[in-house]
Amino acid sequence: MRIQEFFTTFALKLSTINYQLSTVMQISQRIAALEESATLQVAALCQQLRAEGVDVIGLSLGEPDFPAPAHVKQAAIDAINNDISHYGPTPGFPALRQAIAETINKDLAPYPVRPYNANEIVVSVGAKQAICNAIEALIGPGDEVIMPTPCWVSYVEMVKIAQGKSVLVKTTMDNNFCLTAEQLEAAITPNTKLLMLCSPNNPTGSVYTLENLKALVEVLKRHPQVVVLADEIYQHILYTGKHETLAQFPELEDRLIIINGVSKAYAMTGYRIGWLASHDKDLITAVKRLQGQVISCATTIAQKAAEAAYTGSQDCVEEMRQAFHRRRDLIVGLAKDIPGMKVLEPQGAFYLFPDVTAFFGKQYNGQTIHNADELVTYLLQEAHVACVSGSAFGEDNCIRFSYATSEDLIIEAMRRMKEALAKLV
Repeated sequence: MRIQEFFTTFALKLSTINYQLSTVMQISQRIAALEESATLQVAALCQQLRAEGVDVIGLSLGEPDFPAPAHVKQAAIDAINNDISHYGPTPGFPALRQAIAETINKDLAPYPVRPYNANEIVVSVGAKQAICNAIEALIGPGDEVIMPTPCWVSYVEMVKIAQGKSVLVKTTMDNNFCLTAEQLEAAITPNTKLLMLCSPNNPTGSVYTLENLKALVEVLKRHPQVVVLADEIYQHILYTGKHETLAQFPELEDRLIIINGVSKAYAMTGYRIGWLASHDKDLITAVKRLQGQVISCATTIAQKAAEAAYTGSQDCVEEMRQAFHRRRDLIVGLAKDIPGMKVLEPQGAFYLFPDVTAFFGKQYNGQTIHNADELVTYLLQEAHVACVSGSAFGEDNCIRFSYATSEDLIIEAMRRMKEALAKLV
């Protein structure tokens, strides 16, 4: 089946399903208004195309292609053999929470901030749920959440679930896609409840410097009602300098939420273990109460594996970081070799987020490219390479490639894209 025919068939099937559902039950407006995750949607489309016999290279999903470390897998096996198969404590096993607290404290040892303890940690089903838990616990109708864009696709939808208002502050490539103090000051209102900051950033790979963070903290000191959520899931995938965290500032320690997990650094995406850390007892209590009603607890076997990840050798983390670094250098060089593609070298994570406006208005075979959405479709059709439109992240002029895949596939994907983009005139 040709790809264009596949798209048409897929759309018809989807519309039929939606119609059938609408005739049976009425979905709540709050949930019906949610967008499907663009990254997961593209990944699913890749799978279906491969099932149709299309040789698609997927650069859409932010998932390390490495196996989980051997000692992590052994811990999961041991947990099964030791019958760790019953409900665990809602906030997570004490040993895992203690290991997480010690990991945080080791990172914060150089700074004059008070340490975290195990009771200030809640383990969730991935960092995604930890973020959603925090938003649900804090945000209600009328509450505003500031998000620098481009930002991860799920942030806005999570705020939507909580019936809050997302305040999107556009950052630019010229400023390394980082929020400035002036932008933050201008965005804060009496209704501002939360600032969400991700560094290293998904989708841009940008990293906030110490100077960036100091400037933001000076603004936040003037607005004590604003809680700060630091999404640090890519903390260990860093290519320049050391990780600068908002947790190093004593001025924020009573209104800071740290989000992290094992998915990216340890290649444990499917284990679904993330966590939230906060000194605020009321927030921790609220999150535990929420989680107790929704999931009871994170999977106990996965928790034991995560404990091994934090307490065992960290050599695997550095080995994967070095591999991502090599892949970063490779894909940046290949992307810069494509005429019209404007590239900002990522400083962390494993995403490239080039500006592709040079291709807008160009045509091939009667097809005109008007925006990033159409360019992504074109690349899938002509190059059989799957990436994600920047519109999903709040930046219509860019597209996102994940280089969490082999060097051979990166080389082949970029060759295909270069060839396909050269056809546009």
